[in-house]
Amino acid sequence: MILAVAGGKGGVGKSTVALNVADALAATVVDADLAMADLPGGRGPDLHDVLAGRASALEAVRSVAGVRVLSCGRTLAGARASDVRRLRPTLEVVEREFGAVVVDCPAGMAADAGVALAVADRVGIVCEPTAFAVPAAVRTRALARELDAGLAGVVVNRAPDGLDVSRFSQALGAPAVAVPESDAVASAQAQGRPVAREDPDAPVVDAFATVARTLADGATDGRTRSDEA
Repeated sequence: MILAVAGGKGGVGKSTVALNVADALAATVVDADLAMADLPGGRGPDLHDVLAGRASALEAVRSVAGVRVLSCGRTLAGARASDVRRLRPTLEVVEREFGAVVVDCPAGMAADAGVALAVADRVGIVCEPTAFAVPAAVRTRALARELDAGLAGVVVNRAPDGLDVSRFSQALGAPAVAVPESDAVASAQAQGRPVAREDPDAPVVDAFATVARTLADGATDGRTRSDEA
């Protein structure tokens, strides 16, 4: 399974959701935001190197706080040298070797976001609990539909207590799950760790587990690669 975590705008917490969902699923998380990477990394080759043909996908995967991560470089030169056409085979190699893959996609309608959506089996859209977030999420949903990427669920991130997420579900046509605002998430994020590794008793850990189940197991409305087999 390749699960793309996408969003209509930056700053909604895609990277945080991707990292924590990957941890909950024991999956490999790939930072495919070539220009604005945000997932924790380390020394050694990264996705920029892989997409430029300087390293293999498997040698770029490393363990970060107990999670397999294929991080991305943070230089403009690295982004320019990357051949986005290599993203599909890279994700497929990682999936074959390690199993489930979670892809942290670029925000908005960028071409590299479309590549990740096109190869994904299913998509989760992350948005914030504001009226302004819905139109941006709807645009991302439209792009996913054009690419036959099935929408498995919507993650309403940093949600206040008691938020009714049904309007997000109705607007986007998929189950919506709230992830509450949490100091535990902020603390874990500052350490570059999934919250379950930093504070396993935090209530938000259960919310991320629910998100992971929804996105991995929920029905989708698009064609998946298994449908094509």
